[in-house]
Amino acid sequence: MKTVFLFPGQGSQYVGMGKRLCEEDPSSKKLYEEANQILGFDLARLCFEGPAEELNQTVNAQPAIFLHSIAVFDLLKREGLEPEAVAGHSLGEYSALVASGVLSFEDGLRAVKHRGQLMQAAGEEQAGTMAAIIGLVADAVEQICSEVEGVVKVANYNSPSQLAVSGDWKAVKEVVELAKKKGAKRAIPLKVSGAFHSPLMEPARERMGEFLREVDFHPPQVPFFSTVSAQRVDAPNKIRELLEDQITSPVRWTETVEGLSKLNPTVFIEVGPGRVLSGLVKRIDREIKAWPVSDQGELRDLLENGLSTGGLNR
Repeated sequence: MKTVFLFPGQGSQYVGMGKRLCEEDPSSKKLYEEANQILGFDLARLCFEGPAEELNQTVNAQPAIFLHSIAVFDLLKREGLEPEAVAGHSLGEYSALVASGVLSFEDGLRAVKHRGQLMQAAGEEQAGTMAAIIGLVADAVEQICSEVEGVVKVANYNSPSQLAVSGDWKAVKEVVELAKKKGAKRAIPLKVSGAFHSPLMEPARERMGEFLREVDFHPPQVPFFSTVSAQRVDAPNKIRELLEDQITSPVRWTETVEGLSKLNPTVFIEVGPGRVLSGLVKRIDREIKAWPVSDQGELRDLLENGLSTGGLNR
């Protein structure tokens, strides 16, 4: 049986995330306690109790999602589930790199904390936003962006007909209006604190690069697929370089999933909070089997139903 592990990015956080894990699993509880010590604040309490406004801040949401994902990964591993390959959506690449042995848990958590701080600061320095465009193909959205003055780019190629654009407020607003006129089913401004994966994140990219040069990167023990290049990457220095570029580069999720599907996995397992990636996988290819696991209940469901039937899209 072949499994691919997918790790979610920012936007998957919710109040109560990880609480059931820690209540039912001593190993998960210990991991959360370790994270609190590394970070110097009570992230576990924020995850379990909120408030949502504080959890949703980029500086908190990123380590919260990373920690939940690694706790679920550890749970899966103890059940004997090992991935044939891993990938992560934006922030989720750090979880994927810990899962593949490229980064240690501590280095990954520190990097994610730093990344969140830099991206939040960049968003405050250069105000920007994002919008989801649904129902238009990539070429059409790229063309619309090229027709608008100001900074605006496709930031996320989430599925063939679901993309996100990112840039300055005025330009993004104009793209939303044009997309509606050109037949988009939906064009929706997103509640984000910055223009992620756009040139407006350049200050964060530079500072993150400086930070990452002080972090130890190891060769992957499990194949890692980058969503910047949409290809498997093995060289530690190249992975470091792509992580830096990731902050201003688009997330090529559709191409990455298509590349992973060539491994002919039995099931894609979404490891961590939410089920956003499982839904995107289904939109990319309905024949791909995807299953979200965020706690013990969903793990039992996977073991009892998902694996025995080769996985189901849910």
